[in-house]
Amino acid sequence: MINILIIDDDRELVDLLETYLGAEGLTVASRQTGNEGLEAARAGGIDLVILDVMLPNMNGFDVLKHLREHSQVPVIMLTARGEEVDRIVGFELGADDYLPKPFKPRELLARIRAVLRRVGGERHQGGGDEVLATGGVEMSVQSRSVRRDGKQLDLTEAEFLILEILLRSPGKVVPRQELAQKALGRHLSYDDRSLDVHLSHLRKKLGLRQNGGERIRTIRGTGYLYLLTHE
Repeated sequence: MINILIIDDDRELVDLLETYLGAEGLTVASRQTGNEGLEAARAGGIDLVILDVMLPNMNGFDVLKHLREHSQVPVIMLTARGEEVDRIVGFELGADDYLPKPFKPRELLARIRAVLRRVGGERHQGGGDEVLATGGVEMSVQSRSVRRDGKQLDLTEAEFLILEILLRSPGKVVPRQELAQKALGRHLSYDDRSLDVHLSHLRKKLGLRQNGGERIRTIRGTGYLYLLTHE
């Protein structure tokens, strides 16, 4: 059973989503304030959080910031205006996806399924833990851990998936839309900068190589390249 937590003070919207998502086989709980939502999310047992930006007591950005101190549960942000700055801030704080209001419940369900497919399914793969390593970065795929020069890195799920895709093709260009489709579960529109934000955050966490060189290179108009050690 998939457990969804909705943190939103719009009671009419929450009632609609509880009915719609419940009919699709999801178990839905809800909280109306940021403080209550954060407490419920921290308690565990949640597979995905739907988090509104505008909340009483504590806004959605602050909820996400505090949540990411202890949990990497997937989060879909809801933004009232869909403004670019809201999306960027949300991604920088560790959101996995966003959806501007107003939206259709069917669209939210599609986003939920896309996030859970690329996040939840991979967590439960059996067998030995596959390791991807190059240039001092080592990823343990099944245990969802990444180390740089022996130091553990705290990546969001989107950042982890982007890095995994690039590490599977070191020295080769991964097209931008291919990377977005595999890591974010959608095709990017012209003005969608979400992939760029995730990559910027990932670059900061990875840092430069010991020789001062970059790890991920943008190939303008094409895609992204994870550089081999000798490049």
